[in-house]
Amino acid sequence: MEMGLVERLEAAVRRLEALAVGSQPVVSDRDLANDLSLDPAIKAFDEFLDSSLRRVVLAAEKIGGETLEVTKVLEQAFLVEKELLIQAKQTQKPNLEALAEFLKPLNELIVKANAMTEGRRSDFFNHLKTTADSLSALAWVAYLGKDCGMSLPTAHVEESWQMAEFYNNKVLVAYRNKDSDHVEWAKSLKELYLPGLRDYVKSFYPLGLVWGRPATASTSAPSSTLSVAKASPGKAPAAPPPPSTPLFSSETAAPRPKLGMSAVFEEISSSKSVTSGLRKVTDGMKTKNQADRTFVVSSTEKETRTSSPSVSKAGPPKFELQMGRRWAVENQIGKKNLVIDECDAKQSVYVYGCRDSVLQVKGKVNNITIDKCNKMGVLFKDVVAACEIVNCNGIEVQCEGSAPTISIDNTGGCQLYLSKESLESSITTAKSSEINVMVPGAGPEIDWVEHALPQQYIHAFKDGQFVTSPVSHSGG
Repeated sequence: MEMGLVERLEAAVRRLEALAVGSQPVVSDRDLANDLSLDPAIKAFDEFLDSSLRRVVLAAEKIGGETLEVTKVLEQAFLVEKELLIQAKQTQKPNLEALAEFLKPLNELIVKANAMTEGRRSDFFNHLKTTADSLSALAWVAYLGKDCGMSLPTAHVEESWQMAEFYNNKVLVAYRNKDSDHVEWAKSLKELYLPGLRDYVKSFYPLGLVWGRPATASTSAPSSTLSVAKASPGKAPAAPPPPSTPLFSSETAAPRPKLGMSAVFEEISSSKSVTSGLRKVTDGMKTKNQADRTFVVSSTEKETRTSSPSVSKAGPPKFELQMGRRWAVENQIGKKNLVIDECDAKQSVYVYGCRDSVLQVKGKVNNITIDKCNKMGVLFKDVVAACEIVNCNGIEVQCEGSAPTISIDNTGGCQLYLSKESLESSITTAKSSEINVMVPGAGPEIDWVEHALPQQYIHAFKDGQFVTSPVSHSGG
């Protein structure tokens, strides 16, 4: 520590001497490295990794197996995040193409973690899914301004963890009374993000990364490339660049999303304001005021990307493919024609905070999660793993193909339509009420048959154990 201070003092003296004789200070690579190593933000991030991240890794080492493997990927991602923080201080503020290249190392690790959740589910699927989903929180470094289409860095970390917390809670419930190592891993992982990463970002980067710039205009790179801000000998460091024009807005440049981080940022670039063209949800658009409440969506209906979404109090609306793996449909209000038609079995769909809307998923996806939605309709073809409905109210879901598992948790009012191919689905309910399942009739001319799933049970102690049976009601 003392040697570092001495070196910095010597560097400061050299600069003052150079100014005294009328020349510009010489900034060496060694001086720059010392400055960055002593930067308060970098030092704080190192301390954060030594405490919070180390705790997660130690818990994973006790568990071993796939949990340790995915945690090692998590560790690598946070180390890459540190390198990005250092590079940003030596780098000119990038455009979209350069930003995608800048984030490439982080994106590769996120894709790697998501790949571990694919295929046949293992006993540690919830551990893998929690970690893979949580890594999107590290993408806060992509925030370039209020018009870039992202939430502020602190809010982005919180929103990203909300997606991962669903599976993290499953780990806690499954191992609460079985294995304390798994409980410690889940708790430490949550604390790594909340309050850990969130508080760090709030303290040092509440408005995004602090970017550097080249020393002189003659040595600066074109705007389409990243430039390292190393001052050349005999040249004074230039002042910070003036605020650039907005690079992002709500309007997309292409009709369909492409794979990869670069496409995510490319498609949300435009010159229009995020709040332009907002529409008010009228009474006629609300589901409760419509006579026809079936959720068979016409194939001609398609979500137009040029229309501006309505604003939800919970957060900005989203309809995008993230990291090439997850469709995020969030905070959509009064949108009856949301359509996902470019998807595959490796992708998942996460529907969060939507109200009075209808979503149609035309292709096969890995899984669909509907979280904290109200009066929402979802029509899908096939899912490889499961369709999960949690914390919802007034939901209608129609499966036209197959779904091995349908899970309904903490939901009030759910109308489920099953096709003939999905009649063998396993339906799990917990803390839910008013669950009705519609199944096809025996013949093509026979109407759908409605079955109410029981929500009341009788528990009787017989032969040394409790026997549970649903309550049956008789008319009369």
